[in-house]
Amino acid sequence: MRGLGRLACAAAALAIGISAQVSSAQEAAPRTTVIHADRVVVDAQSPVRGQSTVIVTDGRIVGIEDGFVDGPVGAEMVHLAGKTLVPGLTDLHTHISGDPTGEYWRAAIDPPEWFTMLAVKNAGKTVRAGFTTIRDLGSRTPQVTQALRRATAEGLVVGPRVVTSGQTIAIVGGHGDTSGFRSDVNDLLASGMACTGPVECAEKVRRASKAGADLVKITATGGVLSQQGRGLEAHFTDAEMQSIVDTAKTLGLNVAAHAHGARGIEAASRAGVQTIEHGTYLDDGAIAEMKKNGTVLIPTLMAFQGISQRLGKGVYTPVVETKVRAVADAAGVFLRKALKAGVKVAFGTDAGVFEHGLNAREFGLMMAQGMSSRDALAAATTGAAEVLGLSGEIGRIAPGYSADIIAVEGDPTQDARVLEKVDWVMARGRVID
Repeated sequence: MRGLGRLACAAAALAIGISAQVSSAQEAAPRTTVIHADRVVVDAQSPVRGQSTVIVTDGRIVGIEDGFVDGPVGAEMVHLAGKTLVPGLTDLHTHISGDPTGEYWRAAIDPPEWFTMLAVKNAGKTVRAGFTTIRDLGSRTPQVTQALRRATAEGLVVGPRVVTSGQTIAIVGGHGDTSGFRSDVNDLLASGMACTGPVECAEKVRRASKAGADLVKITATGGVLSQQGRGLEAHFTDAEMQSIVDTAKTLGLNVAAHAHGARGIEAASRAGVQTIEHGTYLDDGAIAEMKKNGTVLIPTLMAFQGISQRLGKGVYTPVVETKVRAVADAAGVFLRKALKAGVKVAFGTDAGVFEHGLNAREFGLMMAQGMSSRDALAAATTGAAEVLGLSGEIGRIAPGYSADIIAVEGDPTQDARVLEKVDWVMARGRVID
């Protein structure tokens, strides 16, 4: 009996081992999705394909076939009759942990956990709107976007791929540094990322890198929604700006510069920043410097529209209303000026200044200032991928690329505004409900 007991135990152990091996093998089996669609935009500048089959395995595009082709046994089949497949879109300027509000004083009462909840909510809205990658420029609290970056990558949270600058580097008392409260409250709420002088500014870059930032965001000029009544021209000295850019480069980081005033734009470009965010008062001198250095303009036209729609409604303080009115006219023409001069342009909206999920309305605003549908689509796909250093990863529907794919009605190469209504989304191979 004792021998039979040992035999039974051995058999049970063997069965458990086999079961574990089978389970492990099942988990390791490739996960394949086969997608049928009537049209495929492989990239913004290529001819649109007709009926096609896109095959995705383990989050990667592995093939595109003409016509509707059956997939391997066990593959998930997705039939998108009448739809056009388009590469997942990228928004290069978001504030995923914030919602539009004039209640600046909430910074003194809302806990960090609240901004995390907002980030999770807004990540879902953003990816369902077809934006499978975002660059977040200025988190409300430390580590919120870094945590979201990991959570969306691991599939814990529904959302886009996140590239983040973490917290913004500003001059003391400038746009991006806490203001509007009593001085002692300002000090308590300050992020610790404001600096004076080249040495201290270099230290802030190193702190951003230490905290896990993918890039550095600075406020090179004054801003519209902060509580200071000062103008929108340059904030940092040339020496401070150069120190920031040079330090970032030693750490392998690019710099994005919030900049409205022309001389601030020119100085930031001359220092070597990668992108100018907003660019409201571009003039010939600023344009020449940007072209010379290959600086990319991120126009964020939706931000201007969003804040203008709230004028006269008691949303903003009087000092902010004055600044909103000041930028309104320039916001309607500066992109046209940049395009005519041949400045590089990529897609970004400043989502968070307006409601998340409406990001694609930027396409219509870009087209209204003279951008073609193909170029607008490229700005949000291949052009944005280039800015992020992800040209071999996102921005195209091609073998080897991440399976970031959306489906829409119509042809966005003929009218990019069709991207305002997205019917189906796959982000890194995961279908988003």
